[in-house]
Amino acid sequence: MFIASSTFTIANDMAPEVRAAFINRPHLVDNAPGFIKMNVMVPQDNPNEIWLLTYWDAEESYLVWYRNHMKESHAGIPQGVKLVPGKTKVRFFELVGE
Repeated sequence: MFIASSTFTIANDMAPEVRAAFINRPHLVDNAPGFIKMNVMVPQDNPNEIWLLTYWDAEESYLVWYRNHMKESHAGIPQGVKLVPGKTKVRFFELVGE
């Protein structure tokens, strides 16, 4: 299993709007070949930080989706959201056991 992790911190007072956007997301990725699931998390000690994890059957499935659909999947981001510079991070993982 391949996991893509994105973390970012919201710089302005729009964390509630960003959370609502994830709750009401259009689920565009859900039917992508190889997509397994998505988790969106907010640390209790920093409500302006968002962690997004997407789970895929293989890295290639993620890369195909990323190349073809990343722009449309971000269309629901609320206008005016500002991120803390240097706090955005994308990391990739291989699940080795459950």
